[in-house]
Amino acid sequence: MPSTLRLNMTGSEADPELRSARYQAAIDMAEYADHNGFAYINVEEHHCAQNGWLPSPLTMAAAIAARTHNANIGIMALLVSLYDPVRLAEDIAVIDLLSRGRLSFIAGLGYREIEFHALDKPFDTRGEWMDHVLETLLKAWGDEPFEYRGEMITVTPKPYTRPHPMFLVGGMSKVAARRAARFGLPFSPPIHDAELEAYYYEQLEANGNLGFVVAPPDDFSLVFVDENPEQAWPEIGSYFLNEVREYNSWKRAGLARPMEMPSASVEEIRASGRYEILTPNECIDRMQADPERNMVMHPLVGGVPVDRAWESLRLYCDEVLSAI
Repeated sequence: MPSTLRLNMTGSEADPELRSARYQAAIDMAEYADHNGFAYINVEEHHCAQNGWLPSPLTMAAAIAARTHNANIGIMALLVSLYDPVRLAEDIAVIDLLSRGRLSFIAGLGYREIEFHALDKPFDTRGEWMDHVLETLLKAWGDEPFEYRGEMITVTPKPYTRPHPMFLVGGMSKVAARRAARFGLPFSPPIHDAELEAYYYEQLEANGNLGFVVAPPDDFSLVFVDENPEQAWPEIGSYFLNEVREYNSWKRAGLARPMEMPSASVEEIRASGRYEILTPNECIDRMQADPERNMVMHPLVGGVPVDRAWESLRLYCDEVLSAI
């Protein structure tokens, strides 16, 4: 019965002392979750967000690695098209060593032009750059020197995980599926799509590669735990709304995104079922009904006060995980 702690740092406070306290609390929560048997601790990446969405997932993953021992650390997703590939290979290898192979990531392309502008990367040719990054990562983590821009180089250190750290290619298009199949990498669309998955497997066969698909279930949700959800919704709902409105502001026509939903009110978000406030007993019932279900805890969602976030996480550990 796996549990995941989601840390995306949305809702960052204006006061630097409060911002610092929130980041320190996130690392403390990661350690606490690891101690209480969480299987995964996931971080994310976005830039130029109005509400402070985490822009530095590698730094955060390294801090989590230093304070945990068992939980897998995921970056969901790492926008690899915004990075220098050699430096990225080095940074990931260091975190993989620090965590003794517990790091994984979804390699994302990115779709917000402002992020590419801010990080001085070309938006229109981002697919070509992503191919270059993936190719360089795989060569950099190998044992042999390789030619890079006309010179032979060796990238060190080599990662703990052989032949390379676990990662998947993200995306919701046939182009993304072809990219994953061409590199012989697992494919991770953000929404379950049977037709796209079948296309990926066709492309794997055409390229003579093996792979697999990881996609969230259709009823995927982010969970906050409280003894009295009806009382908690008016208290916590505005923080869900904060996160959703920021995410919705990045909408692009024709682009399917997993957490896009109506956000005119807290009631609309509640009706979507993507954000839930559950009692401990409801969590237990759900996990017993589906032992493979991954419960995703999101205690710091949208700027929830740190003390209130701790109440939710401790309640889940004390009343749910201890019971099952």
